[in-house]
Amino acid sequence: MKRYRWSITVYFMLFVFVLFALFNEYSPILIVMGAVAACLIVFTIQFYYPAVLEKRVDRVESFLRSPKSNPALYIQYVLANRLEDKAGTVMEQLMSKHKRVAVQATFKAGYGLYRKDMAAVQEAVPYIRHADYRAYYEVVLLLEEGKSAQAREHLESIRKQWMRSALLAEIERKADNRVLAIKYAREAVEASRGVQRYVLHKEYERTLPQAVEA
Repeated sequence: MKRYRWSITVYFMLFVFVLFALFNEYSPILIVMGAVAACLIVFTIQFYYPAVLEKRVDRVESFLRSPKSNPALYIQYVLANRLEDKAGTVMEQLMSKHKRVAVQATFKAGYGLYRKDMAAVQEAVPYIRHADYRAYYEVVLLLEEGKSAQAREHLESIRKQWMRSALLAEIERKADNRVLAIKYAREAVEASRGVQRYVLHKEYERTLPQAVEA
C-alpha cells in the first residue's frame, strides 16, 4: 500500500509540474524529461526495487501476491508457498503467454523441480538460454543422480553467488552435513535480493529452518 501511495504522490507531482511548465512556457523537452523521470521513479518503486533489490521478505511477499495479472511473477509466490491448487493453472497461463522456447524452458525446469519431475527438468535444460540458470539445473540433475563430486565441479562455472551457495547447501544437506548446509544456506539468502531471496527463504523455512531464523 505504501508503494502505491508513493506512486500516486509522484503522479500528482508530475501533473503539477506539467501545469506549471505549460503556464510558464517551459521547453517541451524539459517537460518530456520530467515526465520520463517520474515514470522511472514509479517503475523503480512499484516493480524494480521489490523484485530485484528488496531484502525484507514480507515486502517481497506483498509485492508477489498483488500482481496476479502477471503470471511470471505470481508463479514464484505459488511455487514458493506450494499452492498445489493454483500451480497448474498459472503454468498454463505462462505457456500460453510466452511462446518462445527459451522462456518456456526456464519455467518448465522450475516447475519440474517443484514437482520433483527430473525428466521434465532434463528435457528443459538444453533450451535454457542463460548459462548460470542452465548450469544450476545441470547441477541439480547431477545431485539427483547421486553424483555429488561432479556436481561440485560443475557449479564452479556458475557466477551468481547465491546459486553456488544454494547448491552447496543442498549438497551438504543430502550428505547429512547439516551444520555446513545451514552455513551455505545463510550465505545464499544473504547474497540474494528481491524475488529470489523470498523463494530461498520460503524453501529454507521447510528444509533448513535454522538458516532463516531471526
